[in-house]
Amino acid sequence: MFSKESKKAGSQKVSERNVIGKNTKIAGDIISEGDFRIDGTLEGTIKTEGRVIIGDSGFVNGKVDCTNADIEGKFSGELSVSNTLTVKSSANISGDVVISKLSVEPGAAFNATCSMKGAVKELNKDEQRLKGKTA
Repeated sequence: MFSKESKKAGSQKVSERNVIGKNTKIAGDIISEGDFRIDGTLEGTIKTEGRVIIGDSGFVNGKVDCTNADIEGKFSGELSVSNTLTVKSSANISGDVVISKLSVEPGAAFNATCSMKGAVKELNKDEQRLKGKTA
């Protein structure tokens, strides 16, 4: 009985949603496959294949490595987003940011060193086309 249920549960990929509440402070490293919403404070590292949402009252000081991120609160440290970073108007970001796509609302404080993955490849292709036309 239990073996059949465990096989079914193991074959399905469940997307977890984790919440760090408003009056919660966590210091340490978090590794997960699910999404995270942070309304409290996190000092440390979070690595997930899901989405990280830093709420309006949320603060992260450390390193974040995720697929997508939406930031409304404060972030300080290293942020690596393999897909899209959405920065809301109430956000305050400082540190080093590596992203693929960026969306910033007016009013956001974005004081970070930012580099975009994929942009170098597109520039190199454009340069090669230009060289081919002039040669």
